[in-house]
Amino acid sequence: MHALCDKTRIVLIEGHAILRDGLRALLEREPDLTVAGSIGEAAGAFELVRSTRAQLVISDVLLPDGSGIALMTELIASFAGLRVLVLTAHAAEDYVRAALNSGVHGYVLKDSGQADFLTAIRTVMSGRQYLCTTVAGRVANPRSVGKQLVTGREKQVLTCVALGRSNKWIARDLGLSVKTVEKHRANFMRKLTLHNTAAITLFALRHGLIEPSTIEHQAD
Repeated sequence: MHALCDKTRIVLIEGHAILRDGLRALLEREPDLTVAGSIGEAAGAFELVRSTRAQLVISDVLLPDGSGIALMTELIASFAGLRVLVLTAHAAEDYVRAALNSGVHGYVLKDSGQADFLTAIRTVMSGRQYLCTTVAGRVANPRSVGKQLVTGREKQVLTCVALGRSNKWIARDLGLSVKTVEKHRANFMRKLTLHNTAAITLFALRHGLIEPSTIEHQAD
């Protein structure tokens, strides 16, 4: 019983059951780690972390029913001492920065090796931050283009929104229905973790989709 108490209690939050089971099998082989619980979506994750008294949460940035980043932000704010490690396939700068801004302690890609993954866990649990090599390079390189996350049509809608155009105006200009414009807008806001029009405009400026002079002209 004492040995079990000495193990780091982990909660896995991962939308793919096969990967979730594989991670559990990998972690349970480690003498200092134990999976206290696992879940495939954001709903119920908060209560699982609370009930298991988890010390480490490993989560994706996107979950089947919502934003993993929003969930991680809530967990970090609610549980003192909880460590959070991102394990995801999403390496774009915008995901990484949003996750780091939420307070996560590490970010690892799913194509990393097992040894790197375990190193990330132990680094995070030692009180330090861990970024895998690819992610560290993305954060350090401002030329990384998060706009590659969005489709061509989503990029068109994003640009129009950044210029202050209404959904009705965008629909008329692009030959779409208002409902389709709303869907595209919701999609790119979710993908890029943009919460309001100001954030959309800033993103468009940073990635060269619009020019400052264009905004000034539109504001006149």
